[in-house]
Amino acid sequence: MSLPDAIDLSHHLSQSSRKRGVSPLKGLQKYYGKPGLISLAGGLPSPEYFPFNVVSSEVLPKDHFPLKSSDKTTGLTWLRRILGFRNRGSTVAIPKYPKVQGDISLSTDLQYSLARGSPQLEGFTYNFSARVHKPAYKNFATMIDIGNTDGWFKAVTILCEPGQGILTSEWAYTTAIATIRPYGIEPVSVAMDGQGMRDDALRSVLSTWDEIERGMPRPHVLYIVPIGQNPTGVTMGLERKKAIYDVCVEFDVIIVEDDPYYFLQEGEYLPPQERSRKQEDHDDNDVEHFLSQLAPSFLRVDYQGRVIRLDSFSKTFAPGSRLGWCTCNPLFAERIERQSEISTQAPCGFSQSIIASLLLNWKFDGYIRWLRGVREQYTHRRDFFVDCLAERFDLIPSTSTEGIWSGSKVYIAYRTCNSPSNVKSTKLSSESQPLFSFVPPTSGMFTWLQMHFEHHPLFPSHGSKALETKLWIALAEAGLLIGPGSMFASEGKVQLRSDVGHFRISFSNAELVDLEKAVDIFASVLQTFHEA
Repeated sequence: MSLPDAIDLSHHLSQSSRKRGVSPLKGLQKYYGKPGLISLAGGLPSPEYFPFNVVSSEVLPKDHFPLKSSDKTTGLTWLRRILGFRNRGSTVAIPKYPKVQGDISLSTDLQYSLARGSPQLEGFTYNFSARVHKPAYKNFATMIDIGNTDGWFKAVTILCEPGQGILTSEWAYTTAIATIRPYGIEPVSVAMDGQGMRDDALRSVLSTWDEIERGMPRPHVLYIVPIGQNPTGVTMGLERKKAIYDVCVEFDVIIVEDDPYYFLQEGEYLPPQERSRKQEDHDDNDVEHFLSQLAPSFLRVDYQGRVIRLDSFSKTFAPGSRLGWCTCNPLFAERIERQSEISTQAPCGFSQSIIASLLLNWKFDGYIRWLRGVREQYTHRRDFFVDCLAERFDLIPSTSTEGIWSGSKVYIAYRTCNSPSNVKSTKLSSESQPLFSFVPPTSGMFTWLQMHFEHHPLFPSHGSKALETKLWIALAEAGLLIGPGSMFASEGKVQLRSDVGHFRISFSNAELVDLEKAVDIFASVLQTFHEA
């Protein structure tokens, strides 16, 4: 079946984006590749004076991380670091001048270069997006940016005007909200459930919009983190994405899909006694089976070109590389390129040359193998962290029927009743009250806790916001820093019930022994806190 082209969405462009032309100097670059051309037009430094003859990097092999982790394999990270352990790997070396015309070289990548990124890296990301996400229209484009925050800022710049609103989940990535507010653009909250943003709530917000009451026109841009939703960690399935996309088509809304955790889809948490892995899930060569198990992106259902998808190397390679890419219709890509020409100008040449060389060496299947290994490591960390919570608290499973976890298996944490021999009891005292609730994340790097403050002795006089702050300070002073939930409220106010607080806890970085220690601190401080 032949795919359609993207429809004309030029009416969504901001006034500043409409007025922005090609940068006068950048416009000359289209001639730079012409054979025999002598260029005296630009202020380009001579590569002869670049102080780098070769940039090289020792890289881990694509299969460095196993596809089935254990406490033994993951817990040896500290020992590997102390002993300077080196697994079999290879060296990526980029020379100043290419041996073959068109090869990656420092003379090109460290020079003033294309705002859309190096051709080699752009070509890899285009083919990667085509094979993994399969956009439902044919003339999509990709371009390199300096990470998803940069991509989000440029999307806002080309689409939005001061005084407008952007649709987002009721709990949202705080940096994305902080990006828009200085420009007079406000978040518009949409209710969530166990898959993230609800399509019925989105329709309700749009269909009942009153410009006079809200003080702004109906929003035409939606920001969403559909996989490993930050901060709640939930994963949105294909049917929900289709439903949200249909609403956006009906009300002519552009979707900005910020998806840095796409390949960290960890699946449902299972207690240790139930945990198992199917052997076929660990076939190194079964790339298509692996991809078929992932929740598809919004691009998969985008037949009009109304999705701007943001991908990143931050969570799969390194945040300091400052590299990512966007996939969108050619109109938006061209406008983002014009914006880049007078802001970031071009992504970092060092990062592009190293990562492009690595990916071209690994090829598609090799990069997928790396991603599978990294996903397994974070799955193990997620499981270990939740296991630690189960050791320090009585976790009682329940099914939520309302709020952001509607339809999800929720664990309600109570104080552990210990016997004299310090063996955990499964029987709770009649006086036990819930301390917190959570749904183990199915993707991403965070666990979202809902704290139950209604039984705290200071709740009547202080309220949940003050108690959340008080507990957060107590934890920090005891040596544990976590994210206070209130800063993730998209409209800047504590949401849901007034008797609860929230915390976002990352399990992605600390060594396992430190994760265990962190849970010990949390349990000890929480007990003291409720006895205040």
